[in-house]
Amino acid sequence: MRVPVKFNINIGGLFMEFKVYQKEIELQSRGWIPTFHDVTKEVLEIVKASGVKNGTCALASHHTTCCVMIQECSHDIDSFDIEYLQHDLLDIMRKMIPDFAEEHQYRHPGPIHLQYGRYVDEPGDFTSMNTDGHLRSVFFGRSEVMTIKDGELDGGEFAHVYFVDWDHVRARRRQLNVTIMGTTEDVEDRKWNNGEVINTLRKYTDEEKAIAKAYLPHFDLQQKR
Repeated sequence: MRVPVKFNINIGGLFMEFKVYQKEIELQSRGWIPTFHDVTKEVLEIVKASGVKNGTCALASHHTTCCVMIQECSHDIDSFDIEYLQHDLLDIMRKMIPDFAEEHQYRHPGPIHLQYGRYVDEPGDFTSMNTDGHLRSVFFGRSEVMTIKDGELDGGEFAHVYFVDWDHVRARRRQLNVTIMGTTEDVEDRKWNNGEVINTLRKYTDEEKAIAKAYLPHFDLQQKR
């Protein structure tokens, strides 16, 4: 069991309580197809239990063939028990990185890696035939960080937290690590520049406008800002 760590920090003469809180979520993947675990409910409960009002929530996979993904809930579920949006994603990944269907389809695993698998008592060489899972997880990354505001996980209106296991050679126990860090106290107004909307479009200088008119007399340079 993880024990919360508390300490006070001095920010401009103001002391605030800072807290670190960790939990581990145990999951069971199916094995015959990539598994998408919706862990939103569990993560929200951990954030609430942490007592942190303002800070960050770090979500990290314990495994190299898995990833953490923040995405909209698709609601509709197909006969594979996968949300439509997730299956669309799976279809795209299969085109980019085909399922590992036969030996030597990919360079990995090589003979030394297979020997290492036997050394660590893997149940068979087939467990190393998960190159597709490793490559797919690289595209998404093994971790995500979300903001906690006023005691709530700031995921917008539609965001859900998914733990994705791309390894489908066997059913396996998986682990998601959740680390909450932040203050247990309120913060002042967080609006930057009084909430004024920032225009990030390109602003052309007078010199650039003159050059454009000289070389492109019929081109109406769009005025930005």
